[in-house]
Amino acid sequence: MTLSGKDLLGGPPPTLLPDESGPRALLEAGTDPAEVAATHPTHSAAWAALADAAYARGAVIESYAYARVGYHRGLDALRRNGWKGYGPVPWAHAPNQGFLRALNALGRAADTIGETDEAQRIAQFLDESDPAARQALQP
Repeated sequence: MTLSGKDLLGGPPPTLLPDESGPRALLEAGTDPAEVAATHPTHSAAWAALADAAYARGAVIESYAYARVGYHRGLDALRRNGWKGYGPVPWAHAPNQGFLRALNALGRAADTIGETDEAQRIAQFLDESDPAARQALQP
């Protein structure tokens, strides 16, 4: 339970990434995610969109690579915003969704290529970040 951002049970507070309204607006307007990633390379949502599109067309290794970039860019952003390597990353906070989508895409691609340990680690990471994320992202 949290009150005023302080977890009364001793866990870390949720990490809430800042809104990157420029790249988010570009993606929402239908701009090619490759263009958004090229002009805003730290924006995880662009990399997640590229990973999803690659996976949909059967380019699993390409999807894995895009997702890996989005995942690492998201980790960098989380750390810059106080995340210590664990704790909640709420799906309901829209700016967190790019990272969580990239994480999900990485796990999906890892599972598809038979990288079972990585897929399981990512599933656990996603659940520990916010179980609602995996529920929202599963087909």
